[in-house]
Amino acid sequence: MRLLSVRQKLVSQPLADVAGEVCRQLDALSADVPQGPIAITVGSRGISNIPLITKTAGDWLRERGAKPFIVPSMGSHNGATAEGQKQMVESLGMSESAMGMPIRSSMECVKLATVDTGDVWMDRHCYESDGVLVINRVKLHTCFSGPVQSGLTKMMVVGMGKIRSAQTFHSSPTPQMKNMLLDMGQVLIDSGKIFGGLAILEDGFDETAEIHGIRPSEILTREPPLLERHCEYFPRLPVDELNTLIVDSIGKTYSGTGMDTNVIGYRGIQGFEDLARPNISIIAALSLVEASKGNAIGVGLADFITQRLRDAIDEGKTFLNVYTTGDMERAKIPATLPDDQTLLEKIIARYGQERMMVIPNTLHLEHLYVSEDLRAEVEANPLCEIDAEPVELTFQNRRHQLVF
Repeated sequence: MRLLSVRQKLVSQPLADVAGEVCRQLDALSADVPQGPIAITVGSRGISNIPLITKTAGDWLRERGAKPFIVPSMGSHNGATAEGQKQMVESLGMSESAMGMPIRSSMECVKLATVDTGDVWMDRHCYESDGVLVINRVKLHTCFSGPVQSGLTKMMVVGMGKIRSAQTFHSSPTPQMKNMLLDMGQVLIDSGKIFGGLAILEDGFDETAEIHGIRPSEILTREPPLLERHCEYFPRLPVDELNTLIVDSIGKTYSGTGMDTNVIGYRGIQGFEDLARPNISIIAALSLVEASKGNAIGVGLADFITQRLRDAIDEGKTFLNVYTTGDMERAKIPATLPDDQTLLEKIIARYGQERMMVIPNTLHLEHLYVSEDLRAEVEANPLCEIDAEPVELTFQNRRHQLVF
């Protein structure tokens, strides 16, 4: 099979001096820094420059008399254990020695209040600190729409609240999640424990584009315009109607649901309105990225997977993450085929090879491949450049893995 190599002209706006921008934003955020312990939140996502941003923030706090430390803030991820979440932080390049500050990981929480769907909790280390610096990337959420989605508020609510607040939040009916996030976020802000936030925006190439220091009282009002800014950077597929999408790699490092639902146009939540575009008939996933540590949440969004992906799944971690959200469709194991080559052959035999696209993952969309029948549509997209000659789809010897 022959495919066309496509390059998308995504928005490229990387910060020239990430560390300098962190310091500038923190300087503007507050001149009154608590002299005791300050918690810095770290999630499980593959955020660009997150080790540098975290270390710079820690150094800035220490220079002003504070005692910074890292708190893994990732809800139910990596088995919902203290050790598992510490290992996740370390796997992102943030060991205690590299960061120059301790990692205090625990699943123990303090109850702050009760909202409509249950209790709101805060990590005990955060609660007992003199303040919390919340760091997270602002982006579209994979379950719901609303003025505030993934970002500082969600990090406070779900990340810092560990599995307990994650269960409270996800117990809310999906259409009401946007309101519940705001309600729970206000509880966290009213606790007086939030020192401030660093909101990160990434460009179309997954590079740090903007960093914004935000005071606690402004987090809920500043996030909506930042989300709108994110949408200007957000990469999408260049074609809205596809028969088949082949995703080389899925996992938590790319999206909270393994595959970004805003890219594939499918949320996988029963009884809830889905996304209007893109419209994709068949989705196949070939592998699970090692950085996901076996968590294959979102595997159920695919129709076909390979045996190597299935073998990489840690069923316990995946179950716990999906069970916490309540959206069990995302944990179902799709039809599994021995290898990449067999998977492609079966899909082509049943569904044809027209209107097909192959992407590395749903986060990095600057280089992808499309079937030859899509040439005219892709050429009409001003963001796309197509190589003149198609390339042959090839597989590695013996392992029959797609060479991307």
